[in-house]
Amino acid sequence: QYNLYRRIAPSIGFPESHDTERLSAELLGAGVPASEVETRYSQAYAVAALFSAGVMMPMGYEFGWSRRLDVVAGDCGATEPQRFDLSTFIAAINRTKRAVPALIEEGPQRRLTAAADPLVVLLRQTQSGADRVFVIVNTHRREPREIDCGTLATSAGLGPLGDRLRLTELWPDREARTRDARLVVAPLEFRLLRAGIRRANAIATQPCRAVGRNPGHHPLWDPAARIVIENVSPLIDGGRYPAKRIVGEPVEVQADLFRDGHDIIAAVLKYAWEDDAWQETSFQFLDNDRWSARFTPDRIGRWRYTIEAWTDRFESWRDDFTKKRDAGQALDLEVIEGRVLVAAAVQRAAVPGDRKALRRALAEFDAGDTAARSALLLSAELRLLMARLPDRGGSVCYPREPEIIVDRAEARCAAWYEMFPRSQGRDPATSATFDNCIARLGEIAALGFDVVYLVPIHPIGRVNRKGRDNNVVAEPGDPGSPYAIGAKEGGHRAVNPELGTLADFRRFVAAAADLGLEVALDFAIQCAPDHPWVQQHKRWFRFRPDGSIKYAENPPKKYEDIVNVDFYNPDRQGLWNELRDTVLFWVDQGVRIFRVDNPHTKPLPFWEWLIREVKARCPEAIFLAEAFTRPKMMRALAKAGFTQSYTYFTWRNTKGELTEYLTELTQGPAREYFCPNFFVNTPDILPVFLQDGGRPAFRIRLALAATLSPTYGIYNGFELCENTAIPEREEYLHSEKYQYKVWDWNRPGHIKDDIALINHFRRANTALQELTNLRFIESTDPNILAYVKATADRANVVIVAINLDPHGVHAGDIVLPLDALGLPDEAEFRLEEAFTGASLAWRGARHYIHLDPASNPVLLFRLLTSEEP
Repeated sequence: QYNLYRRIAPSIGFPESHDTERLSAELLGAGVPASEVETRYSQAYAVAALFSAGVMMPMGYEFGWSRRLDVVAGDCGATEPQRFDLSTFIAAINRTKRAVPALIEEGPQRRLTAAADPLVVLLRQTQSGADRVFVIVNTHRREPREIDCGTLATSAGLGPLGDRLRLTELWPDREARTRDARLVVAPLEFRLLRAGIRRANAIATQPCRAVGRNPGHHPLWDPAARIVIENVSPLIDGGRYPAKRIVGEPVEVQADLFRDGHDIIAAVLKYAWEDDAWQETSFQFLDNDRWSARFTPDRIGRWRYTIEAWTDRFESWRDDFTKKRDAGQALDLEVIEGRVLVAAAVQRAAVPGDRKALRRALAEFDAGDTAARSALLLSAELRLLMARLPDRGGSVCYPREPEIIVDRAEARCAAWYEMFPRSQGRDPATSATFDNCIARLGEIAALGFDVVYLVPIHPIGRVNRKGRDNNVVAEPGDPGSPYAIGAKEGGHRAVNPELGTLADFRRFVAAAADLGLEVALDFAIQCAPDHPWVQQHKRWFRFRPDGSIKYAENPPKKYEDIVNVDFYNPDRQGLWNELRDTVLFWVDQGVRIFRVDNPHTKPLPFWEWLIREVKARCPEAIFLAEAFTRPKMMRALAKAGFTQSYTYFTWRNTKGELTEYLTELTQGPAREYFCPNFFVNTPDILPVFLQDGGRPAFRIRLALAATLSPTYGIYNGFELCENTAIPEREEYLHSEKYQYKVWDWNRPGHIKDDIALINHFRRANTALQELTNLRFIESTDPNILAYVKATADRANVVIVAINLDPHGVHAGDIVLPLDALGLPDEAEFRLEEAFTGASLAWRGARHYIHLDPASNPVLLFRLLTSEEP
C-alpha cells in the first residue's frame, strides 16, 4: 500500500488517532502492564516517524499515562495516576529524521523479514538510491531478537560488508557507531542502520572502452527525426490491439507533436479503410504541444491510421518575419528568403490553377518594393495556397499503423431478449418447435427488443445426459442440457430434431427479420461425449490413462455430460478451421450475432484469430463474450476482438458500487475497446437482489440496465418477475436448462409494460444510445441514483433518477449540472416524464423527487426543447 500511494502523495504516520480512545487506555485495556506503556508509546512514535515521510502527533501525546484515567477517577483521588513525558525522546527522533534523506523522502520501501516474524526490518531509501536506511523494530514484548548485519546487507542487494560497504548505527541523540557484525535488538526496541558506500577515486583514471564498440542504437533512432510524435491516442497496448468505434462515429486522434527550436510544425492524420490508399486531414493545435485531428469512418470493417509531421518552413518564415517587422528590423533579405520558398512550391503544384497562382504571385513580387513584397508574402490568399503545397522534406512518420475496428450501430446499442426455444410451447412434456418460437416473435418485437438470442439449438448428447435439476441421472423423457452439444443426429452445424429442421430455423430467422429483430446464436465450444467429432477427430480431445475421455470440470463442479476440445492438439489448425467454418456456416443461415459461452476458458490467440477470420469475410458479425471472470481477462477478450462483453453489473446494487463501476467503464482506458452488455439475469444467474426485492427489484434493475448502458439484455422469465431460487444459491429452482418448461407469458405481476416503455424511450432518445456520455449527479438520499445523458450537441438530454431500495420509499433533492446542459443558472426549462407522460416546469438546479418502489421506483425525464409544445 505504501509503495502504491507514495506515487500519489507523501504519507503521514500517526502514532495515535486523535478521535478514538487514547493509546494508553487501549494498551491497558488489552492487558499490557503499566510499566510497559511508556516503552510502547516510544515505539509507536518511532515507527510512525520512521515509516512515513511525515509524522503527525495529536496534541498531548508526549504526556502519557501508565494508569487508566477512569480507574483513577474510581479511586476518588486516593491514588495519583502515573504520568510520563516523551518530549525529549520525540525531539531526538525528529532531529534524526530531518538529518537522514531516506527518512523524509517518499522513496521505495520494502520489508526484508517475513510477515509473521516479530522482528520487522524495513529498507527505506531515497528515489535515487543514494541514501539507504534499515529500520529495525522488535515487536516482541519479552524476547530479544538477533540479526546478522552481513546477511541483512546481502539480502537488501547492497553486497557484502567490508571496506566498501559499512552499516552505521544511528541512535537519537547519541554518537553514531559502525556495525559490521551481529545486532541484538531488545524487546520493543527499535534501531536504525544507515548503509554507506565508499566511492573509489581511481574510477576517473580508468580508460574508455575501444572506439569501435557498437553503441547499440535503437532501431527507430534516426538522425534526421527532429520532430517527436508521442502519447498517441487511441492506442491500445502500443497499437497491439485495435480500438473500436461504430460506423458514422468520429474518431478523434490526439498526439504530442513537437521539435527542437522555434520552427513551426504541421501534421496530417492519414487514415484508410482496409488496404485502400491513405486519405488525409490536418492536425489542429490544442495546447501544450497537444494536437488533434479526426475522421469519420463511413464503412464497417478494419480502419488504420498513422501520423506524418514536418517542419512548416513557410509558416516558420512567416512567424520569424512578423517578429522582425514588429521589432523594426530591416527586412530586405527576409523577403528574398520568402520568395525562394514560394518559388520552390511551384515545383510541387500538381494542379494547374495552383501553379498559375504561384507564378502570378512571383511576378507581383518582382515588380514591387519591399513594402509591397511584404504585404504579398503575408497575404491570407498566399498563406492558404502554401498550406496546400507544403514542403514535406524531412518529415517524420509515426512508426505504427494502429487499427480501428468499425462495427455497425447494433454492436453498441441493442436490447437483447434471451430465449430458450424448447420452452416456448404449451406442453410441459415435450419440446416447443421453431414454429412456437415464431409465434412469440411478435410479442418480443412489440416489447421493443432488437435481438432475440437463442441458447444452443443443436442435438443434445445422450451419454451422461443430465436429468431435472442437474441430476447426474436422466430419467426417460428428460431433454438434457442444450450445452451438451452433439449426438448421432449431428454436432455444431445441426439442429435438434425436437425443434425442427434447418429449413425451419431459416424460417425463424426470416420471420424475425420481418419484425425488425436479429437472431443471435449461442456458440459453445464444448461437446457431449457422443458428439460426432469425438469419433471423427479423436486427436481433438484428451483421454485419460484408462482410455476414457476426459469430461469438463471446474472443481468442485463436474460436467459429466460435456467434454472439451484440446485447442493445441496435433491437428490444431484442423480444429481451428472447423470452428471458424462452423461460425461461417451459421452466417450463411442468416445469423450475424454470436454469444460465446465461457470464452475465458479458451486461448486468447484462438479468439483473436477466429474473430478476425470471420470479420474479414463478414464485417457485420458481432461477438458477445459471456465471461464473468477476472477483470483483466475480460478486458483481454475485448482487445482480442470481442465486440461486447458481459459485466459485473449483475452484482452491482448500491449507489457506491454502481457509480464506481460505471465510471470505470465509461471514463477509464477500457472505454476505447470494451463495450458492456448489461444482462440483468441469465439462465445461470438469479441475483439475490431479484430474489429478495420482488417486482420493484425487477423494475429497478431493468431501468438501470437499459439507461446506464446502450446495450442490455434479459433472459426470458424476467418480464414475469420469476425469482424462485434454489435456497441460498443464485440459481433458478427447476431450471429450464435441464427440463421442458411452459410459461404463462401474461401471468399477473409482469412488467412487460415497463419493458416496452423503456425500450421505446431508448429508441426515441439518442442520448441513451451512447456509453461514455454518462454523468452522475448529486442526490441527497444515498438510495437514489441520479444521472444525466446528453448528446454532444445537447439536442437530446435525458435525466434519470432511480430508487435503489426495492423495500422503502425514498425522497430528496437532485442537483442538475445546468452548465453541462447548456443552461444558465436559475434557468427555467421543461421536462417530460416517460412513465406518466407529465410535462413539468423546473427552475434552477435543485429539485425534490419522491420515489416509491411500489408505484414509481424510476423517473425518466426528457429535456424539452424550446420548440416543443
